[in-house]
Amino acid sequence: MRDDANSGAGQASRRRGQGELEAQVLAAVGEGSGPVTAGWVQERIGGGIAYTTVMTILTRLHAKGAVARERAGRSFEWTAVADEAGLAALRMRKVLDAGADRQAVLASFVTALSPGDEQLLRDLLAQASETGED
Repeated sequence: MRDDANSGAGQASRRRGQGELEAQVLAAVGEGSGPVTAGWVQERIGGGIAYTTVMTILTRLHAKGAVARERAGRSFEWTAVADEAGLAALRMRKVLDAGADRQAVLASFVTALSPGDEQLLRDLLAQASETGED
């Protein structure tokens, strides 16, 4: 029996947390000085990630509105539209939109905030109100 826990191969094959690979791919796209290819992203994130996996993640990020794509020959070039915080916000919005009772979802979220996060949210809402944002 082989012990991958102490070998370099074990590092590359470990399971990633939910959203971790998406965050890595999004960060790599954001590092580009312009539109990037899936192959370029694959090289940047390393770890033996298959090209098809990178394409799947890019397609998911596109569906979430986190990246834009433009046809370049037979493939696409990708550009970041959202950063990691923006991606988290998109996820939060998706959960909120899926709830049957929007008010109950928001109330549960707000009551679970720490006092510091609650104050931060109040400050952000006040800033948005001052600038006329919804």
